[in-house]
Amino acid sequence: MEQALEYIARHPWLVGATGLALVVAIAYELRARAHAFAAVSPQEAIRLMNHHALVLDIRTAEQFAAGHVGGARHMASAEILKAGETLKKHLEKPIVVYDEGGSLGATAARQLAAQGFKKAVNLRGGVTAWRAENLPLTKGAK
Repeated sequence: MEQALEYIARHPWLVGATGLALVVAIAYELRARAHAFAAVSPQEAIRLMNHHALVLDIRTAEQFAAGHVGGARHMASAEILKAGETLKKHLEKPIVVYDEGGSLGATAARQLAAQGFKKAVNLRGGVTAWRAENLPLTKGAK
């Protein structure tokens, strides 16, 4: 114990830098886990769909018609900003948002959460991850 105190007394900058690096590493991990929490895998999305989650496809209408997750509702990404008005009956319901690759879906899920949707999540990897799992897509503009 005395050696540790002597080391700290002789090297305060080194000890301070180590402490700062530790705090930054912990903050980074917590931030990464918070962002990962808002994303679900295709298997988790299916589980949410089985519990009556609302599924929103924010790709273009042409992409939606070419193939979408069964039961998904098409919503243009610009409409997400007004979703608090149009989807207000789903505030407490799980909502799964997806796009082609997952990046726009993550932004949309954050926008929904900011509007009060407590259970909005992104499909990690988007419809690309859905296809990679060999899960079925429905065709048509329904």
